[in-house]
Amino acid sequence: MPRRFRSIVSLLALAAELAGCGTVNEKLSAGMGDYVPQWAGGLPPDAPPRPGTPQYDAYMKERERKRLMPAADREKEEQAQKGTAGSTSGDAVR
Repeated sequence: MPRRFRSIVSLLALAAELAGCGTVNEKLSAGMGDYVPQWAGGLPPDAPPRPGTPQYDAYMKERERKRLMPAADREKEEQAQKGTAGSTSGDAVR
């Protein structure tokens, strides 16, 4: 009986350790993604801000504004943004 009891306690301890590692990693990974460089698999430069930050609220307001905008106006705005971004990078290449 004592041997069986020790085995059960050992298995329960291993299961608790494994469950503990999963929760620690979950909490660490939520914040660590911000510090990993993009070349190492971190967040891309066009990733939206994290929820709960002031930048997130501004991002969501801008997204809602674009959603309510007519499609033709949205396309014109996107072309204007691409044109200004493309002209600055094109000047640097020449």
